[in-house]
Amino acid sequence: MQAEPTNTQAETRATPQPAERPASLVGEEYEVEVGPVAHGGHCVARTSEGQVLFVRHTLPGERVVARVTEGEEGARFLRADAVEILDASKDRIEAPCPFAGPGRCGGCDWQHAKPGAQRRLKGEVVAEQLHRLAGLTPEEAGWDGTVMPAEGDKLPAGQVPSWRTRVQYAVDADGRAGLRRHRSHEVEPIDHCLIAADGVSELGVEQRDWPGMATVEAIAATGSQDRQVILTPRPGARLPLVELDRPVSVMRVDEKNGGVHRVHGRSFVRERADGRTYRVGSGGFWQVHPKSADTLVTAVMQGLLPRKGDMALDLYCGVGLFAGALADRVGDQGAVLGIESGKRAVEDARHNLAGFDRVRVEQGKVESVLPRTGISEVDLVVLDPPRAGAGRKTVQHLTTLSARRIAYVACDPAALARDLAYFRDGGYRVRTLRVFDLFPMTHHVECVAILEPAGKGA
Repeated sequence: MQAEPTNTQAETRATPQPAERPASLVGEEYEVEVGPVAHGGHCVARTSEGQVLFVRHTLPGERVVARVTEGEEGARFLRADAVEILDASKDRIEAPCPFAGPGRCGGCDWQHAKPGAQRRLKGEVVAEQLHRLAGLTPEEAGWDGTVMPAEGDKLPAGQVPSWRTRVQYAVDADGRAGLRRHRSHEVEPIDHCLIAADGVSELGVEQRDWPGMATVEAIAATGSQDRQVILTPRPGARLPLVELDRPVSVMRVDEKNGGVHRVHGRSFVRERADGRTYRVGSGGFWQVHPKSADTLVTAVMQGLLPRKGDMALDLYCGVGLFAGALADRVGDQGAVLGIESGKRAVEDARHNLAGFDRVRVEQGKVESVLPRTGISEVDLVVLDPPRAGAGRKTVQHLTTLSARRIAYVACDPAALARDLAYFRDGGYRVRTLRVFDLFPMTHHVECVAILEPAGKGA
């Protein structure tokens, strides 16, 4: 007679054994033909077995050796770097930055591409996202396919515009400042960032040691001489004595609650745009390129064509950039309501717009505050949502307000395309789309879409 199993044997049989994890493919190399550009700063290729590779440091049409940086057998796709160029594109150049390349600094995506080629690639990404997520051709979006450089950024190949007015440096265990590697917490120490604005570079952050710090953010305001550094200490660390090459104000991030506190100097910087000065406090949001704010205000106002007496909304209004521009144009008989979730940004917006009697700024999330206002009709809307977009709920609400025109400012073409599809469902069409290269050397773009009711002028 067979013996009864022991408790231990029964438990072993009843407990499912963990499945073996698929084998990692990191470090594997494939010789591949590179296909089209994709959203995110890479191009698409396939292994001989048909597995998709997202390859950085390459260009469409090249033949390269791609080394896998992330992924495993059976994964939907792998990430890889082009570590050897076998057949180069005519758009390839030697990267001007000595810290760019496979396994190095992750701040830039297209150092190895001619400036004109970078803009063409960005245009292809925007067109692909519009088609895939909104079912729109460029013509249907009122866009000629051009990605416009900012004033002064149209430079010959091999020259890099110094545009980034806010740079967050990571600090390694030895106190050296640098930038993070792509999709990594590892720090690439640098002695100079080519895309950093002159006002940031002249502070000399990279030439100093920062013991005990996790990050050092450097800010150089546009239109004023204000300079600021924001220090994030490692747990338990004391702040170093900050002596830089230019006068700066110093802020500290509280390691417990994440708040930002003044150490010395002003707690804000003064930015200038559209003929007005804006206070931006505690490292609050402001467009990073020195020409961005004016470029975007001009595009938005040209698209909306505000009239005296208009009622307008500025959603995700930050410190009030578009609200200020609208208030100037709608006049004393018009009105502007701004909505912003950040407490300090709302304080700054109210300060910046205090000269306008008919401008109000409410704090809270747009999807919560807007329905509570009781507003049932407006003339104009500006929305500049975070990277994730406005979302279906907010868009559906906006389409019920009978706005004559809506300006959508977007830093992510995928989120823009998704929301444009929601607007279409709500009876709005895209009148015009403009795309600006306000982040040279990176894969990012800024878009301004102007929408109107579908029956108007169709």
